[in-house]
Amino acid sequence: MARTLPRRFEFHWGKGWVTEEASVRTPHHEPTIQLLEYEGGEKAIRFCGYDLGGRMGRYPLIVGGEHLEALGREVRRNPKLYRLLKRLVG
Repeated sequence: MARTLPRRFEFHWGKGWVTEEASVRTPHHEPTIQLLEYEGGEKAIRFCGYDLGGRMGRYPLIVGGEHLEALGREVRRNPKLYRLLKRLVG
């Protein structure tokens, strides 16, 4: 499901913009990885999921093995997010 980018986010410790997003639709939900860019310039990665109605879930990200390659392709379409995730896995 395409969501508008960039879009605002706000936590009690800071706010900023979701600037890149990779997701894959499964029969049950939409696992998503987002690049968060805070107003102060810091960058973070959020692992989350959306229900099929488009609402963000309040549960840990769970991605079945059969969806990893598709999610990886989506990550590679987002250059800043891809660079940060490469740092995660070496």
